[in-house]
Amino acid sequence: MSYSCFSDYYDIFTDNVDYSAMADYICALFDRYGCKPESVLDAACGTGSLAIELAKRDFDMVCSDSSCEMLSVAMEKAQGLGILFLNQAMENLDLYGTVGAAVCTLDSVNHITNEKKLAEAFFKVSLFTEPGGLFIFDVN
Repeated sequence: MSYSCFSDYYDIFTDNVDYSAMADYICALFDRYGCKPESVLDAACGTGSLAIELAKRDFDMVCSDSSCEMLSVAMEKAQGLGILFLNQAMENLDLYGTVGAAVCTLDSVNHITNEKKLAEAFFKVSLFTEPGGLFIFDVN
């Protein structure tokens, strides 16, 4: 799916999403499962709204998305927060190290409709997540 035109309007279409509450919920899940990550991957980060909220909670954020246009919007919004943005689809994830946890929200997993690519995406997230880390995602 191409987001070249959609990226400028994505935040308008998701203005009903309470990213702060979502970040609080993710932090509560970290606590519930005894996960204390310093770094978090936001896979399929879109325009970075959740990553920004998590960065405000002192996580070192690594964000990936397959859309250059979405990443461009995200980078503009996140200036000064030290977030690393990578133009990578989940099934092609190649990080410089590991992260303590990973998230993929707003049904982004649904966009991987090929079973082999989905398995590869989950493998890659697992590969780059430290032992004992969590991968929090939703599907619809």
